[in-house]
Amino acid sequence: MTISVLLADDQAMIRGGLRLILEEQPDISVVAEASDGVDAIAQARRLRPDVCLVDIRMPRLDGIEVTRALAGPGVPNPLRVIVVTTFDLDEYVYGALRGGAVGFILKDAGPTLLVEAVRAADNGDALVSPSITLRLLQHLTAAGPPSSATKPARPLSDREIEVVRAIARGRTNQEIAAELFISLSTVKSHLSAIQTKLGVRNRLEIAAWAWQSRTVDRT
Repeated sequence: MTISVLLADDQAMIRGGLRLILEEQPDISVVAEASDGVDAIAQARRLRPDVCLVDIRMPRLDGIEVTRALAGPGVPNPLRVIVVTTFDLDEYVYGALRGGAVGFILKDAGPTLLVEAVRAADNGDALVSPSITLRLLQHLTAAGPPSSATKPARPLSDREIEVVRAIARGRTNQEIAAELFISLSTVKSHLSAIQTKLGVRNRLEIAAWAWQSRTVDRT
C-alpha cells in the first residue's frame, strides 16, 4: 500500500525538493502541501495522511505547535509527525519529541534517511537523525536522578529490558531481532508490552525512559 504524506514547510523550494525525493519511491505519495502551521493542521485533520513532515519554523504556528496539535498527549487518534529542520538545537528536538513527534530529521541528513524515517513512522517505529540521538538521550540522563523516571506499571522481564536497551541505542526492529535471535513479530510483541507497562506512546519515549532510569547503563 502507498504511504500518504503531507509536507508542511514555508519554503516552496524545500517542499518541492522533499516531494521529488519521496515520490521517486514507489510506495510513497505526497497528498498535500502546506506553507504555514494553521494550514498544516487543517489539511492533516481533513486528509489524515499516514505521515506528516513538518518544518520547525513556519508562519502562524511553528512545527512544535503543529506537532502538539496533531500528535500531542490527549489527542484522539494522533497522527504520525516527523519534524524536518535545518536547526540542530536541543530545545527544538526535545520540544518536538515531547509534543508527540515520532521522528526528527535534519534537512541535510540526505534522501535515504528521509525515506527511511517516513517508512519507519508508517510502521509505527521512530527515527531521529543519528547525529543528535545520543546527545539528546544523554541530556535526558543528566536532567534528573533515576528516581525521576516513571515506574513501570508491572516489572519488565529480562527480555523486555534487553529490548529497551537496544531501542535506547537506536537499533531498529530488524536489528533487535538479529541481535537477540528472535523473530520480528516477537520484537513487536515485546514493544507493545513495554509501551503498556511504561505508559508511553512510541519507541522514542521508551528510549527516553531507558536513559532517565539508567536502564541503558546496566550492561
